[in-house]
Amino acid sequence: MKKEKLSQLQQFSNLGALSRLSFDNLIPTGRYEDNALQQNFTRAYEAAKAFASEPKGWLILIGPNGCGKTHLACAIANYRLSLGQPAFYMGAADLLDHLRSAFSPSSEIAYDELFERVKNTPLLILDDLTMTATTPWARGKLEQLLDYRFNMRLPTVITTDTPIEEFDESLRGHLADSEICNIYVIRGKSTLILEHLGSIELEGLRQKAFNNFDYKLSNLSPEERQSLEQAYLIAVDFAKAPENWLVFMGVNGCGKTHLAAAIANYMRREGKSVLFIEVTDFLDYLRSAFNPESRVTYDELFEKIKKTPVLILDDFGEQSATPWAQEKLYQLMNYRYNARLATVITTCRSLDEIESRISSRMADVSFCTVLNIHAPHYRGDIKAPRARETKSQQRYPRRNR
Repeated sequence: MKKEKLSQLQQFSNLGALSRLSFDNLIPTGRYEDNALQQNFTRAYEAAKAFASEPKGWLILIGPNGCGKTHLACAIANYRLSLGQPAFYMGAADLLDHLRSAFSPSSEIAYDELFERVKNTPLLILDDLTMTATTPWARGKLEQLLDYRFNMRLPTVITTDTPIEEFDESLRGHLADSEICNIYVIRGKSTLILEHLGSIELEGLRQKAFNNFDYKLSNLSPEERQSLEQAYLIAVDFAKAPENWLVFMGVNGCGKTHLAAAIANYMRREGKSVLFIEVTDFLDYLRSAFNPESRVTYDELFEKIKKTPVLILDDFGEQSATPWAQEKLYQLMNYRYNARLATVITTCRSLDEIESRISSRMADVSFCTVLNIHAPHYRGDIKAPRARETKSQQRYPRRNR
C-alpha cells in the first residue's frame, strides 16, 4: 500500500526523470573546488535540507545555469515524496506552454483544472522562473499564480537566474518579503570572476561603511566639512534607493572611494545586487577574457558588467587612455546611460578632463548628480593638497535636500 501511494505521489509530482535528483547524490559543497564557492553552496544546501524537513514560506534559489539550484529544488521535492507527502514540480516555461495548450479544443485537461492543481498543491517547485520574453498574458498568469500562493502562504520553491531587482514591481514585492521568503544566491564560476574583479573583495574596502566615515574631522574648514557631509548624505540616500548616476570628484584620499565602497557594502548587506569595480581592473579583465583558457567569454563578461543593476566604477579616468580602452568605456557608459541604470563613479578628474562622449552624459543634470568633494586627504594625519576648484563644481551646484 505504501509503495502504491509513493507511486501515485511520484506520478502526481511531475518530476519524471528528475526523480533521481536527491540530497544523497548531491555534494554538500557543490561542484567547484574554490573555497568561497563551496561555502556559498553549502549555505544553500543546508537551507534546502531544512526546508525539506519542514516546508514553510518560500525558498528562492538564484544563480546561473549549472550552479546546482535545480538539483537542490528537486531534492526537496523527492525528500517530501519519500515521507509520503505531495510535491509538484513545474518548469515555468512548461507551465506557460501547458496553459496555452489548454485553450486548444483537443486538450485532455481543462484549463482551470491544471491551473488549480498548480495553485493549490501543498508544495510547488517552480523551476527557472523568468519574466523575459513573456507576453502580458503570460506575465498575468504567473502573477496570478504567485499572488495566490503568497496570500495563502503555501510553501513554494522558486529557482531563477534573474536578480530580484529585475522582476516586475508586484512580483518583486513578494519575492523580497523577508517574512515569508528566504533568498539564497548560488554563485557559479562566472559570478565568482565578477565578484573578484571588484576591489571590494579587498579587506580594507570591506570595512568601509557609513558609520565609520567621519565628515567632522578637526582639521577641516567649515566648507570642507559641509562638502563631506553633503557627499555622505547623498551617498546614504543612493544606497537606500539606487537610481540615476552619482559622480564623486576630488583629490586622492578625500573620501570618495570610502563612500562608494560604503554604498556597495550597505547594498550587499541588504541582499541587493551591486558590482564594485576599479576601472583599471575592469579593463584588465576584459583583456584577459580574450585568452582561450578564460573560464568566461569576453562577450559574457562585458554583458554582465554592462547590464548589472547597480555598478560602481572606482578611479575613473586614471587608466591608460588607449583608443581601445576609451571605446570600451564609452560602450559601457553609453549603454548604462541609455538604459538608465544606476551607476556610481569616482574620479580625480574634472568633467573637462574626461573623454567628451562620456563627460557629456555625466553633464546631464536631469540624470546625473556631480559632487566635487572639497576636502584634503581623508586621513587627517596625512598632509595633502586641498581639493582644487573645477569648472564642473561651478556648473553643477550642490543638490538641495
